[in-house]
Amino acid sequence: MGEKPKVAFYWCSTCGGCEESVVDLAENILDVVAAVDIVFWPVALDFKLEDVESLKDGEITVCFINGAIRTSEDVHIAKLLRQKSQLIVAYGSCSHLGGIPGLANFWNREAIFQQVYKDAPTIHDDVPIFPQEKFEIDGITLTLPTFYNTVRKLGDVIDVDYYIPGCAPNPNLLLEAINLLLSGKIPPKGSVLSPNRNMCEECPLERKEEKFKLTSFHRPFEIIPEPSRCLLEQGIICLGPVTRVGCGALCMQVNMPCRGCYGTTDGVQDVGAKFASALASIIDVENDEEFVKLIESIPNYTGLVYMFSLPSSYLKRKKMEVNKP
Repeated sequence: MGEKPKVAFYWCSTCGGCEESVVDLAENILDVVAAVDIVFWPVALDFKLEDVESLKDGEITVCFINGAIRTSEDVHIAKLLRQKSQLIVAYGSCSHLGGIPGLANFWNREAIFQQVYKDAPTIHDDVPIFPQEKFEIDGITLTLPTFYNTVRKLGDVIDVDYYIPGCAPNPNLLLEAINLLLSGKIPPKGSVLSPNRNMCEECPLERKEEKFKLTSFHRPFEIIPEPSRCLLEQGIICLGPVTRVGCGALCMQVNMPCRGCYGTTDGVQDVGAKFASALASIIDVENDEEFVKLIESIPNYTGLVYMFSLPSSYLKRKKMEVNKP
């Protein structure tokens, strides 16, 4: 019997949900463990950085990296894993698109630290204490990674071979990806390993009208939506028209709108621009003044449409005085 393919999992700046989705393979994880040799998975097993450094370049068959790039540690380990791996898969919304952490790009490091360590209601220090990258105590130097101004997606710092979308990805996508990549049936580089179809094609909710127009918008808690009816048709912002399938339409199954965590279908460059075009086609107003008033009724439109993808959008971040990594 030949040597098993080596597989690694790592998280950068993330919530841990993607790691949970690996565990959500349930009994299927036993088949994965039987088929591969997991050589790095620090969130679940006792691996050290030295274990990766000791591997030969390209010795890892495939490495799944989740999480956005926020710190110098993220960059360092991502580059190390790229060096040691034949294939890198950006796993989940944060590594794929920038994810919810990417919404921090509306601010910079200084503004974030000011809010968290000085202005937050729970802070009562007379002299605020901010994180320091180096601190000396009793002759010992303690260090922290550099906290960058800008959140970036994984593909901004290393070469990525494939993407598995979702917040968190459907475990079935992970299992299918592992089987596909280990089978030798390698898809074109850069492929998103999820069906290239629009979420509305799989949504269980139905439109009552083939063509509809909207004169008002509602947040999900403001109305009780009609069951089994398209949420966008009822004035609830839903990103289904510009989102890729793969989740099983889980949100819509419980009458909640899609927020776009699986990203767009192939060929769409910017989800915000694409959705603005779709939205413009269904708005029914008499003049520019009514149009502006209607759009302004959507709280934080930019944050809503770029909830999972600001770092990968045309905007990338809000322009500020300090706009460095």
